[in-house]
Amino acid sequence: MIVDRDLQQLRLLVTALRSRSYTVSVIENESQVYTRILLKPPDLVLMDVRLPDRSNIKVARLLQENASTRYIPILFISALSDKEDRLLGLRAGAVDYILKPYYVDEVLERVRIHIALARKRAGWEQHTADAVRAWNIPSGILSANMSIKQVATEFIIHHLSDSTLKGGDVAASLGLSTHRLNMVFEATVGMTVFEYIRKERMSRAAMMLETGSLGVADIATEVGYANSGNFSTEFKKFWKRSPKQYRMAFQAQGAPVPSQPSEDKPE
Repeated sequence: MIVDRDLQQLRLLVTALRSRSYTVSVIENESQVYTRILLKPPDLVLMDVRLPDRSNIKVARLLQENASTRYIPILFISALSDKEDRLLGLRAGAVDYILKPYYVDEVLERVRIHIALARKRAGWEQHTADAVRAWNIPSGILSANMSIKQVATEFIIHHLSDSTLKGGDVAASLGLSTHRLNMVFEATVGMTVFEYIRKERMSRAAMMLETGSLGVADIATEVGYANSGNFSTEFKKFWKRSPKQYRMAFQAQGAPVPSQPSEDKPE
């Protein structure tokens, strides 16, 4: 779904998306967006940030507050390049912020990446829920832990590109101690919050290497590394090969590689 009033500017983007077999609906009236999404949730939403009222920021917040829609990736496209405008969009729940004028191919790539990540995350959440049920944890404890883990996971996903993100930040956003949150994560997914953030960053980086053409430095920034050298080092520790080697192996084989990430604990 695309929310924008500038239909002329959207023409090339809409044509390109449809040529990739996406079903595209365009909404000009922002007041209809939330209702339309509730009636028929899309795989992804592209929205322009409008002045003066920034009504789409409000829509993004409503979508994030609704449990039935908070999983939908929101990408803002805007000519507003100020740092505070970008932060406003990301804090409202957007997973990405694309500046105008944009390259259509770049938008296509980001759309593909975020839809793939959302589907992968949904599959992981289902797998985790099934595994935890098999552990036969008392339902009351399970329900509380899974609720905390779900909210914490959403916070992590929305702040993954923040290089300063730490387990303590996630815990503070929930009003919990880091120790308590680590206990929840160890009980539900078998790892600490730090390890989970690392896994999400490495998984997103691998997905971006597989599905797009962004350079290593750009991918490093997207997954929360200010220094591409540090990112490459961590990626190699996790996947047992450098980002360039990973991409080359994937392109050569036409399939995800390697089969398993490293089990090494962070130092």
